[in-house]
Amino acid sequence: MPRPAARVLTLLDLLQSGGTRTVAELAERLGVDGRTVRRYVDQLIDLDVPVESVRGRYGGYRLGPGYRVPPLMFGDEEALAVLLGLVAGRRAGLTTVQRTANETAAAKIRRVLPRHLAGRLDALLESLSFTERAGEFASPDADVLLTLADAVRHRRPVAVRYTDREGRRSDRTLHPYGIVAHAGRWYVTGRDADRDEDRTLRLDRVADARVLPGSFAAPEGPDPAERVVTGFATAAYRYEVTLRVRATPEHIRAHLPTTVATLEEHEPGWQRVEIRAEHLDWLPPVLAALDRPFVIDGPPELRTLTRDFAARLATYADRPGRR
Repeated sequence: MPRPAARVLTLLDLLQSGGTRTVAELAERLGVDGRTVRRYVDQLIDLDVPVESVRGRYGGYRLGPGYRVPPLMFGDEEALAVLLGLVAGRRAGLTTVQRTANETAAAKIRRVLPRHLAGRLDALLESLSFTERAGEFASPDADVLLTLADAVRHRRPVAVRYTDREGRRSDRTLHPYGIVAHAGRWYVTGRDADRDEDRTLRLDRVADARVLPGSFAAPEGPDPAERVVTGFATAAYRYEVTLRVRATPEHIRAHLPTTVATLEEHEPGWQRVEIRAEHLDWLPPVLAALDRPFVIDGPPELRTLTRDFAARLATYADRPGRR
């Protein structure tokens, strides 16, 4: 591509990033003088690109409001960032499109990468490993996600159609506080106006969302992310575990995060820990990893499991080593 044409495209790329650009700034970025910048602007105007001239001390050029530039132009590093974002988002389940659409978008960008950059990207993807398995979670509907995001911003109630874990459908009026991405899924947390209680709903189970007239006051207390993780930690499970641990909250949190346990100071130096769990077999190894004095207040099954675990450890430690 001739260099003047390349500079005109670069000028368009700079203007579509938003805001007003001074002639001096554009001249420096393009490596030309101010007169040449004005000539490039005239060429864009000849192509029906609505470039506006802004007068005044901080004047310059900007694109007309509402103009949609047909092509999106990425630099090498920008294209690489987008591709890695698509790969990471697909692995974590944090995309709002189906798997095929995600892969199609990545393939389109991959095809136009320069050969040297495409080769480096392939080498990176081949050498990249993840500590967790790829997410296979259902994606939320993009229109539902955008509608709820707009309602959160403007504090507007929404009517949603929701399907719970038992497959029951219901129509609800929600005052949405915020949208949270957690552990590969999307959630909306807010006040269920019909039931007058705070709820956290999975977005992939919301089939429809419609903004309603009116508004609601911003909630006080925890932010949306804290509400979601606290809700998981306090949800109803088969076992309710109560412990007392002589350790700092920071030490306990390194092994029992907020999504698993709630903490409250019991007495100086001791923390009361409450956990709700479907199974108990994972807890004895965690208690051993804490390496701090603890008391199991309940349930009795956990005491039995912990004694059995300690006995197995003692048996392993007493085995003679091999020569």
